[in-house]
Amino acid sequence: MTAALMLQGTGSDVGKSLLVAGLARAFTRRGLAVRPFKPQNMSNNAALAAVPDAHAAANGDRIGEIGRAQALQARACGIAPTTDMNPVLLKPQSETGAQIIVHGQLCGTVDARNYHDLKPKLLPAVLESFAYLSAEADLMLVEGAGSPAEVNLRRGDIANMGFATMANVPVVLVGDIERGGVIAALIGTWTLLSEDERALLRGYIVNKFRGDVGLFDGAHPVIAEHTGLASFGIVPWFDGAARLPAEDSASLDSALARQSAAGKAGAIRIVVPRLPRIANFDDLDPLAAEPDVSLEFVRPGTPLPQGADLYLLPGSKATRADLATLRETGWDAALAEVAAAGARIFGVCGGYQMLGRTVADPDGIEGTAGADPGLGLLDIETMITGAKTLSPAAGGSPVYDAPVQGYEMHMGQTTGPDTARPLLTLKSSAGLHPDGAVSSDGRIAGCYVHGLFANDMFRHAFLKAIRPDRRPGPSYEAGVEGALDALADHLSAHLDLDGLLAIARGR
Repeated sequence: MTAALMLQGTGSDVGKSLLVAGLARAFTRRGLAVRPFKPQNMSNNAALAAVPDAHAAANGDRIGEIGRAQALQARACGIAPTTDMNPVLLKPQSETGAQIIVHGQLCGTVDARNYHDLKPKLLPAVLESFAYLSAEADLMLVEGAGSPAEVNLRRGDIANMGFATMANVPVVLVGDIERGGVIAALIGTWTLLSEDERALLRGYIVNKFRGDVGLFDGAHPVIAEHTGLASFGIVPWFDGAARLPAEDSASLDSALARQSAAGKAGAIRIVVPRLPRIANFDDLDPLAAEPDVSLEFVRPGTPLPQGADLYLLPGSKATRADLATLRETGWDAALAEVAAAGARIFGVCGGYQMLGRTVADPDGIEGTAGADPGLGLLDIETMITGAKTLSPAAGGSPVYDAPVQGYEMHMGQTTGPDTARPLLTLKSSAGLHPDGAVSSDGRIAGCYVHGLFANDMFRHAFLKAIRPDRRPGPSYEAGVEGALDALADHLSAHLDLDGLLAIARGR
């Protein structure tokens, strides 16, 4: 069998995704063909991925979507992402319901209780994808979801021990010492597992340690006494994580707030309303990485600050629901006020839809059927339709005279007078087509394309329109590559990589 190792966490946001990415880069540099795999993910931060022939033959689609973390892990391996790397993706739309993506394609919407009944039917798709990837790999690095100790969710599990037992993959537990109680979390997780699940556990990793690592020496015997597990290392806090895309909204606030918390004196100030159903927020990472940009997330219940250089509405998994949040918080009135005062406002995808006059969802695709008024800052209207657009995007911006590269991932079509002033001109097999809209005074704009700001030339032109005397900042993509290399070096220095590879090969 192909060597395989699974990292499972004592809870969510313990750093599994970045550990897998760092290990993937470290083992790839050793000459191994490494493939990342996450059986089930729950995130509204998604990326495009190629649909392998075996799945495309069934539905005809060649582009699908997976969790953003698996796309980053594929990049760490030096390969393009495929939908087999994350065969089941859940994209939450409400407190209880989510879109379900299988092999990269939308299969429908399901509520939490019905999803638990559906999980056993998804296991064959998960195992199929694992087998396909294993056939081309020297090493499979598998990431769990949440925690295997959630006994109320164990029935039909495909995300953690349910998958590990079916695929016979050894498991290493990851605990996050930053949140406290890591010893109890490791021992408690072991205690709540069944005997056959414990048999797959090979050890543990303590992540996000600050200070003197030697202070944890006394904990290892206690953990070993209660579980018999050995440590594969303690990973000190890695500051470079701020330069890598966050996995999901659980890590959004800590990751991006940390980047902009210093308040960068004299910086271009960009204010972002923190919408409950925010999606693909890694669009903002390149802006946050700029030395002369201060990115400020505003939580619901907090007044929208005045005087920012730019107000940016990010993507949303449920546009009308997040519009309701804008109204409930009074942010709609605040945005109207700053717009009247001449502020710049920009929307991406769902944020673009919100800027218009109306957003209609007659079939209830993103929630309850109906229509709602938008912010009315652009003369456009949006109709949510059942067909989902998934495609790479490349072209240019006539507004900023800069190249554009990114991707489209949305439901709905937008029309209206302001689309006669498109923000972008995109290439397609049929020729050029416009995307987005710009107000008559040029201060309100939006488009459907994600990933715009990762293009250094576009990002600089966009920011230069705000501050004409600015100089180009560092290359964003080079920064991500540097951070992945630094992460691999960091893990190589603090983890027993030879020991991890040995248990992966001894499965």
